[in-house]
Order: sequence, then C-alpha cells, then structure tokens
Amino acid sequence: MTNRMPHPMTDAATFIDPHDIDVDLNPSNNPEFRDIAETRNALNVSRRNVLKTGAASAGMRMFGSFGLLGLAGCGSDGDDNGSTASQPAPLPPPPPPVLGFSAVAKSVADAVIVPAGYSVSVLYRLGDPITASTSDYRNDGTDSAASFAFRAGDHHDGMHFFGVGSNGQYSTTASDRGLLVMNHEAITPAYLHPTGATTVSGVRTVAEEVQREFYLHGVSVIEVNRSGNAFTYSRTSSFNRRVHTLTDMELAGPAARTPLMITKYSPDGSKTRGTVNNCANGYTPWGTYLACEENWAGYFRRIAATDDPNRTPKERASFARYGVTGTGRELWATVTPDTADNIYGRWNAAKLGVSADGSDDYRNVANTYGWNVEIDPFNATSTPKKRTAMGRFAHEGAWVGPVVAGKPLIWYMGCDSRGEYIYKYVSTANWDPADATRGMAAGDKYLNDGRLYVAKFNSDGSGQWIELKFGINGITAANAAYAFTDQADVLINARLAADAVGATKMDRPEWGAVNPRNGEVYLTLTNNSNRTVATADAANPRVYNDIRANGVNQRGNPNGHIIRWVETLSEPSATSFAWDVYLFGARATQDINNVNLSGLTANNDFSSPDGLWFSRASNICWIQTDDGAFTDVTNCMMLAASPGAVGDGGKKSIVASDATTTRTLDTYVGKPPGDANLRRFLVGPKECEITGIAESPDGKALFVNIQHPGEETAPNFTTKTYGSYWPDGGTSRPRSATIVITRNDGGVIGL
Repeated sequence: MTNRMPHPMTDAATFIDPHDIDVDLNPSNNPEFRDIAETRNALNVSRRNVLKTGAASAGMRMFGSFGLLGLAGCGSDGDDNGSTASQPAPLPPPPPPVLGFSAVAKSVADAVIVPAGYSVSVLYRLGDPITASTSDYRNDGTDSAASFAFRAGDHHDGMHFFGVGSNGQYSTTASDRGLLVMNHEAITPAYLHPTGATTVSGVRTVAEEVQREFYLHGVSVIEVNRSGNAFTYSRTSSFNRRVHTLTDMELAGPAARTPLMITKYSPDGSKTRGTVNNCANGYTPWGTYLACEENWAGYFRRIAATDDPNRTPKERASFARYGVTGTGRELWATVTPDTADNIYGRWNAAKLGVSADGSDDYRNVANTYGWNVEIDPFNATSTPKKRTAMGRFAHEGAWVGPVVAGKPLIWYMGCDSRGEYIYKYVSTANWDPADATRGMAAGDKYLNDGRLYVAKFNSDGSGQWIELKFGINGITAANAAYAFTDQADVLINARLAADAVGATKMDRPEWGAVNPRNGEVYLTLTNNSNRTVATADAANPRVYNDIRANGVNQRGNPNGHIIRWVETLSEPSATSFAWDVYLFGARATQDINNVNLSGLTANNDFSSPDGLWFSRASNICWIQTDDGAFTDVTNCMMLAASPGAVGDGGKKSIVASDATTTRTLDTYVGKPPGDANLRRFLVGPKECEITGIAESPDGKALFVNIQHPGEETAPNFTTKTYGSYWPDGGTSRPRSATIVITRNDGGVIGL
C-alpha cells in the first residue's frame, strides 16, 4: 500500500495510514543481506546445489497439485537430506504460457481499460445489498448504520473464488456457480457519511457514523452465477454473509485461553470480537477462507505517555514493536457514552481496570488481533477462528504451498512493514485427502498445530528458514530484548521472536504466490524510499533517483521488485532455499544497467508491485500495483507474466547511487522477460489501487478489485467534485468495487 492523502479527521502526528509505506517499527540490529555474506557456508548447501537438486526434483513439483488433493506423495518427512530414491523420474517442465493479447498503454483516464477482445462488468460495489430486503445503496452517506450488516463493505481487497458443485458443496472445478469471498480492508470516511466524518477536538461525536464504519470493515461472502459469458451476484443466496468488527470470533491454537488473551469480553481468553484491516488473503484445501489482519495495530487507542507507567517492561516492548501507541486511527474509542457491551471502549487498549489479569478492561485486546482468520463460506452460521499457531504480525496474506497426500501443508506469509520479515508455517499433521470435505474441523487439525519459521536470506543467493520456538535459537526467558515466557508468548510476539533469531529485514513483504507447476514462491517487495547506498544488499540492490514529471525526486528504491525462491529438493517443508529477483519495477527510460534491470519497455514498465496470483488454468502470473511513484504517468495497473524459474538469469554487478555516494554490489537477476513474456493487461481509474484477484477454475472469468478510487483528492460535496467518479459516472461519489473480466469469445483469460 502506498502513501495516501492525510486522513481528514486524525492527528497527522499519531495517525498510521493503512497504506503507509514509511512505518518502521523494527529496532533490532538484525543484519541486512550484505552483512551476512559470511554465513553462506552455514547451510552446507550452495546456491548451485540448491538449484541443481531443486531442478532434479521437477517431477515432484506437483504439476497442478493445487487442484489435485488426492495426489499421492512419496512419504518424505521433509528432511533436506532425505532420500529421493523412491521418487519418480523427473518430468520435462511444462511450456510457459503464451500471452495472447496486445499490451494496454499507460493511462490516467478515469476508467478501467483492458485489451481489445475483452469485456469488463462491475459486479459488487461498496454498499450493494446482499439480501432481498435491504434497499439499494443511496451513495450519499444517509444509509442507516444497521443496514451495512447486509451491504458490501469498503476497500475491496484480497479474495478467492470457491466453486459450488451440484450438491451445494465445495468443488475445485465448478466454474458457473461459486462463492466469492473478499476482504474489506479499510475505509475512506469522506465518502461514507453525508459530509465526511464528524470529529470535534479529536473525538468522534456521531455514534451512527462509527457504527457504520464498524460494518464497513471485514469480509463479504456472496454467491455468484454465470449465465452465458456474464456473472451476477445473488441477493437471495443463503450463503451470503458479512463478517465485520462486531462478529464473534473464536481464538484457536496455542495462544488461545492464555493470560495474554484475557479481556473483559472473554475472561478465559477464548474469544474476541471482529476482524479489521484484512488486506491480502489465503485459502485452504478444504474450502475455507483466510482473512489476514494487516495494519490492525493503529485502530487501538493507547496513549503511551499516560499508559506506559502502568505497564510492565514486556508489555511496553510489545506495544512498541507492533505500534499500539497512538490515538486510534478512526478514533472509535472516543465515542461516549459507551454501550453495555463496550462496542466503543473495547478499542481502548489502556490499562483502566484494577484486576490483576485484565478481565475488567481491554488492556490485552490488541493481542487478539494480528492473526489469520479462518472463515467457512459454506456455513453462514459458523464462527470464524483466529489461528494463533500461524503467528501474530501485520499479515499481508497466507499462500498455501503444494498440497500432497502424506506431506505437511505449508503457508507462506509476509509482514507488510518496512524492515519486517517473511514467514512460513508448516503443519504438524500430514495431509489426508479425506479432510477435503471437513471444513473448520480440518482447520483445527492443520492450523492449530505446526511449526512457524522466519526467513534468513544470504548474499550468495541461498537462504534458510529458522524456527520460532520457545527455548531454541535465542527465544528464551534470558533474551535481553524480550524475555519470552512460553510458546504462546512467542506466537503473540512473533516479530520479537524473529528479531531474536536474526531474521532478514525486508522491504515491506506484501503478496505472495506459489507457481502451481513447480512450487516456486514469488513475493512482492513493494518499494522503499528509505533504501540507501549503505544499506543496499544483494536482494535489495538498487539505490537511484526516479524523477517525476514535475521534477520531484524519488530516491531509494521507489519502484520495488519481486523476489522468488525455490526450496531445496523442491520440498516445501525444507529449511533451506535458493533465491533470485524475478522482476524489478522501473520506468522504461531508466538506466538499464543499474535500475531497469529487467529491461522493461513501454508495454510493461510498472512500479510498486503488490498483488500476485498464479492462474491454475493458464499458469499466467498476474501482477497488480499499488503505486504512488509512477502515477505522474499512469494509474495503477495489472500485468500478465509468463514466469521463468529461479536461476534462469544470473549474477550481475550493479552500481547503487544516491546524491553523494556510490557502491558496486552483486545481485541475482532473473532472465529479462521481454514484451513476449510480460505485458500490461489492465489500467484502473484515477487514484485507485488494483488489488485482489480471483478466477473461475476454468480460467474464463477473472475477478479483480478496484480499491478506493478518488481517495487522494479531498471531496467537495457542494459542487460534487471528486478525484474519481468511477464506477457509476456522472457526479456520483466513487466506490470500491469488484469487476469481472471475460474474453468476448469465451476463452481463457490472457492466452
């Protein structure tokens, strides 16, 4: 997410914007990539050997395995040194997809633009009703707060399509009927109320407005149906559901029912209310959805100056590391009087009560946020569960690895803030295809018990996964920065545990995607204007100036890049890997030797990669942008890529340069894609972010979210002057919305 305009109702000194790229809460001295070159031999596996053994295991890279839940496995325990004698002979790699459309030109128009031969329809917009009895949205700020429990939320984001079979159950192949599940990450208050949010001296004075905002966050589940080549959503489906900040949620896994989870709402620490700031997402092989809580910390009010004297050193360290230190970004805790069940007061994380355990206030409430939330879209009455075994941080998303019978399940996760880390969760239980129909019970089996790892990247192109477990790797009660108590403490404070083991600081790890043809993992590192020559390293090698059309300097690495890796022996549960940089964002006009390292042209230059998705039907890698650096030339976009493989490029020396200093360093660069393998497919309307992508299993419908069009321009409600008028046109207020893209001839998208 990029920097946006200042929030219209919040103190700029304390407000943490949901799109802010400058937040850095990591005070650890963990090394940058360049500082750990000497560890290259610690793994007893060279980059060359990792790539060699990975390629030799191509036959085990689970061709199409994401949809083949019954695929037999070899029974390996995941040990890097395990025998491969029983594995089948390697299969030749499948041919890469051939892109079959002409590139879309860059655009600053207030419209969604796609290639010739494609059509776009708007499916589901902010405020759209999900029941027959809910009125159509007025889009003038006057719809009742209570009605939003049955309307689309704001800021559509990560999403997934779950096919519905003829029996009404989850189907991995059904394409004509499905459940589209999506996150509503945040809100643009200016467009939600008659004239924006009402705030007096830092206090929200209209309770109805705040209640409306409670419902506008969270998740939508809607049924969609195809007739001919067109999709519509059903207002009468029994599957339709909204999950929001007031929804009751169960805390599940090792951190549940522990002292740090106790609140007035749940004295035994077994539950909490709601989910918020769900950005990217994930899904499971048993047909459930993972809503991932990203910038949740800023919603809680805790004035450090007055609360710190009442808190222990450990509590203060945890609050500082996660950013629970401000006024509360939407000021929800300031509404008075409170309700009997504290719907406003529960956003105040200060110690206000007199109990020893926190059962009379919400001093521990922030600990109940920052998790992956499992939701069963096929059971509208089920209780969502926050899966604490997967760790607590600023979850951008959770992307499942290859699914193979008899082997553990894997999810890759990024923590989206400057200087944060990349994580991997490995289930203790091995996958049993019989669990594919067990819903949340399968979640209890695989997501409540597992091993959490964090990534350490080496400057020679190798890397390792370090386990975050109490009692090892410096995660002990004797740790000087934070004295861990037990494994629940480790999971609640996963950032601090990752600090302790020396994980590698990354530049805002955002979305990930796993190539279903070979199991390789791609992850976007969106940008970093704070990157300097002194901190440049092999995986973050560029320091340069990207000058906007108006002459404004943009220094550091303002355009971002996409890193990728292959696990040793292509075994997802391995503890070592090899990496390179797949793509570097840049203007086509930038220096090809030191900045435009991927050789981008006018047909595919981009900035700030964010969303990622590999099509199961075509194997196209879809790349979405959330950009502020390139918007002098074009609105945000989506590109289609024909992926290569880790190691298809080579080692390259480049010069990092700022205003006063230069330094030469080495990096690993993927093979430049050229226009044939990377093309711009879509450009969005003004001031939007392109984020969230899902597809029908047959690949003939692509669902894409257009988030917060018109957000950067302060609205004038008298003259009805806004930064965008999309999607309704005229003088209407802009609305986040989900679009559907189809080929006019009914073919697979992108080919």
